Amino acid sequence: MAASGFEGFEKRLELHFSGDDPAIEMGGFRLLDFDSLEQVLHAVQCTVVSAVSNQYFDSYVLSESSLFVYPTKIIIKTCGTTQLLKSIRPFIHFACQMGLIITECRYTRGNYIFPKAQPYPHTSFKEEISYLQDQLPNHLCYRKASVMPSKFTSHSWHVFCACDKFYPIPIPNDRYTVEICMTDLDRVLARKFFKNRDTTGKQMTEVTGIGEIIPSALICEFAFDPCGYSMNGIDGDRYSTIHVTPEDGFSYASYECVGSIHDEDDIGRILKKVVQVFRPGTMSVSTTCSSSSSEICTRIIKAVEPLGMKRRSCTIDEFPAAGTVVFQTFTSTGNR
Repeated sequence: MAASGFEGFEKRLELHFSGDDPAIEMGGFRLLDFDSLEQVLHAVQCTVVSAVSNQYFDSYVLSESSLFVYPTKIIIKTCGTTQLLKSIRPFIHFACQMGLIITECRYTRGNYIFPKAQPYPHTSFKEEISYLQDQLPNHLCYRKASVMPSKFTSHSWHVFCACDKFYPIPIPNDRYTVEICMTDLDRVLARKFFKNRDTTGKQMTEVTGIGEIIPSALICEFAFDPCGYSMNGIDGDRYSTIHVTPEDGFSYASYECVGSIHDEDDIGRILKKVVQVFRPGTMSVSTTCSSSSSEICTRIIKAVEPLGMKRRSCTIDEFPAAGTVVFQTFTSTGNR
């Protein structure tokens, strides 16, 4: 807990691996025992509070956000004053033991609400980059770091990507990742994320409408005491996740999911639901895609502007292996 309040903005790390043995790639990181996983989380300073799995990946709700474990991919995002980047070395170490080698690293985050409360190596983006450069092996030779600005000092997007010589150009595919950060949540809606004596995470999911965002997803949720909420959704090989810090004065919510450009109304329908659940005063939307980024951005604008969210800025940049990152900000134009 920061001195001024809890830091809602997450740090997000995505690591990709490959191996020579197809059998290893079938199980990969999913074969890592739980004690080893706890070692990594101990370095980050968080714990597992809930978990669910399917045939494609394992999903963990953490005391500070989420972890998704695929055979050859790790996605971990943590909030508060966690030390996320300290997970890199342990993950690479366990990967080597399983015959896997790291091929790509992506790190993203927004602007911390309480930057002075962040511990090493997260006291500044410059320090984070320096730490990343030291932690990653030399064969990840294509590297780029950038701060994508907006018209608001409270919202900018920090991106670092690194990959090996085989993957500098993104492999075209239909998948994209959407990361949404929302501040100044509607006060009445935010109160739904405060616990009464018998409130459960499942009840929060139902009463807030979160369960309707992706109806086909299996949801694993957790309600924090006295307030706060986290959930992971699994739907085939796709994940979604929500984290809410509802306290007035520094209220924050995030939503992240994976989509396909072939899902005609998917991102538009999802964005509408998300905005309706939280009614944020300010919202940033970052999309990462190897193709059709302009089409996705158009769908996002069409979805949220009728709900009273006006686009204020748009920044576009290219990154090794990851592809095109589009960072947009929106503000509420009317009464909420």
